[in-house]
Amino acid sequence: MSQAALGSAVGVQRSAVGHWESAQGKFPSVAHLREVALITGVQFEWLATGRGKMNLSADTEMDSVAAADALLVEDPLELRLIVAFRDTPTKSKAPLVEIAEQLAELRTGRPRATLTKGTRVVL
Repeated sequence: MSQAALGSAVGVQRSAVGHWESAQGKFPSVAHLREVALITGVQFEWLATGRGKMNLSADTEMDSVAAADALLVEDPLELRLIVAFRDTPTKSKAPLVEIAEQLAELRTGRPRATLTKGTRVVL
C-alpha cells in the first residue's frame, strides 16, 4: 500500500505517513495507529510495540472490531445514512444532521426530538 493510499484511508496527508516511516520522524497518535491496524489487518499491539503476532487470526479478527465501529444495521438505507455521516468532515456533521431532521419532520409531520448531551435514545 502506498503512503498516499494509507494516508487517505487514515485521514492524513501522505507526508504524515512518510514521517511515521522515517527513523527521525514523528510517531503516529494512538488513534492513527488504531486506524492503520484496522486498515492493514495487523494486530494493534504488534504495530505499536513490535510484540506479539503481526496478523490477526481468523478467530480474533471479528473480536478486534471496536463496538463503536461495528455496524449492526440491517436496513440498507440506514446503513447508507450512517456511512455518509461517518465520511462527512467533522465541521459538516451538525448541519448534515439538522438537514436530515428537518426532512424527517417535513415527511412525517412529527416535531424533532430535542436531545441534550448524554441523552440515550431508545427507539
